[in-house]
Amino acid sequence: MTHYSAIDHLRTWLASSDTRLAIASALGVALLTGVAVGALIGGLGALPALGLLGVLSVAALLLRSYQWGLPLLVALICLLPYAAVPLDIGFRPTFIDLALLAVFATSLVRVVTRTRHGLEVSALGIPILAFLLWTLITFVAGLAHSPLSVTVLRRFVEVLLAVILFFVVLYQVPDIGALRRVMRVFVMAGGLSGTLGVLFYVLPEGWTVGLLSKLAVFNYPAGAGILRYVEDDPTQPMRAIGTSIDPNALGGLLVIVTAVAVVQLFAARPVLPRVWLAPCAGLSALCLLLTFSRGSMVGLVLALTLAGIMRYRKLLLVLVALAILFLVLPVTQVYVTRLWEGLRGEDLATQMRFGEYKDALILISRYPLLGVGFTGTPDIDLYIGVSSLYLLIAEQVGLVGLFLFLVVVSVYFVVTFRALWRVPRNEESEGYLLACIAALAGALVSGVFDHFFFNINFIHLVTLFWVTMGLGVAAARLTDAVADNATQSSSIARL
Repeated sequence: MTHYSAIDHLRTWLASSDTRLAIASALGVALLTGVAVGALIGGLGALPALGLLGVLSVAALLLRSYQWGLPLLVALICLLPYAAVPLDIGFRPTFIDLALLAVFATSLVRVVTRTRHGLEVSALGIPILAFLLWTLITFVAGLAHSPLSVTVLRRFVEVLLAVILFFVVLYQVPDIGALRRVMRVFVMAGGLSGTLGVLFYVLPEGWTVGLLSKLAVFNYPAGAGILRYVEDDPTQPMRAIGTSIDPNALGGLLVIVTAVAVVQLFAARPVLPRVWLAPCAGLSALCLLLTFSRGSMVGLVLALTLAGIMRYRKLLLVLVALAILFLVLPVTQVYVTRLWEGLRGEDLATQMRFGEYKDALILISRYPLLGVGFTGTPDIDLYIGVSSLYLLIAEQVGLVGLFLFLVVVSVYFVVTFRALWRVPRNEESEGYLLACIAALAGALVSGVFDHFFFNINFIHLVTLFWVTMGLGVAAARLTDAVADNATQSSSIARL
């Protein structure tokens, strides 16, 4: 006897040849949907209800197809990095938390059901696992001198998940189609993030505050305090914030996405038509300039210089031309002055950084092996926090942890450089590989001056860092396969 569910009956009624039954069924569905949506809006408010419906819709999409987990995660990182579900369950999970869980869940389902075999960890597997284990050891050791809060525990778990995401990326990007899909969203979401940053910068300040304050229902800050200025002085130039709120955090995001977009703009086989790539790259670069994040600017310039040296000589000419314009145009002189003041250590922000560096070195000298963990410091005269990725890592997980991190990074560049030298020119994967190399290089250079890529308060940038690393290794794996096939074909041809 055939069993029919309620869903099956509903589908039959909606597709019925009896017009009256089909219309009645459609009206019934519309009525129930309207009642449910109305109840949500009445109970939560319009924006929270729409946000919840959006989350449920995205969840349904992810349950139907694993292919959209990573692209969605990248889009949220770029566009709504701090947005939280408008429901309190003891804490308010962010959209990125839910996307991370969805990505891990869909991968786990595929492993359990054996939909896809072969979990590859690459040459980075052992160094990353060692870094993870040491990070966990230092976290537990740090609990001896500082109590643990729910917030710190949740954010620490998010950091661990972000690092483990490297392996998930390798698993979910097995072919060029999957890589192309993620990179396409990377460029478009990054371009949209840059566009929003520029838009909020040029709009009247009242409009910008009003628009961004609408996000308060999703746990965003509201009010005039959202706006940021150079040295926190309203008489100084305003800094672009986009939906990242912190201009330096936005700068860290834009280093990676702009490097990817610009490299793709010069690639032989770009992920999008150049008519779309050019505005994405241009608006992202302009927004980065408007953040006044000097470390991020330096990181992007060195990343693109590396890409130009390794492959695209035309890019070097463009960089030289832009540098000349940057130095001589009147409108850019405020940026030139800020860079010069930073190099000479004359401005307040740089002097504060020097103070942080001094304090960080004192902390590291007292606790060189294990660091102090993530919950607090044993000494009242010390604090966790410094505007440097490398010093922050040393503070929290010690010099051993910093060494392991540098090993991971070194192996990454060995793997990706080796694949880049081997791949035939003008392959599609070549552009993706070089984009990820440049993006990570830019992030690591900017990390000398900023701390976002290992800061538990900026989980979206920690996640973006490891996603980019995973995409780079996935691209290297694909280019290695292309190179091996080319070598075999050449050998067969000679025979």
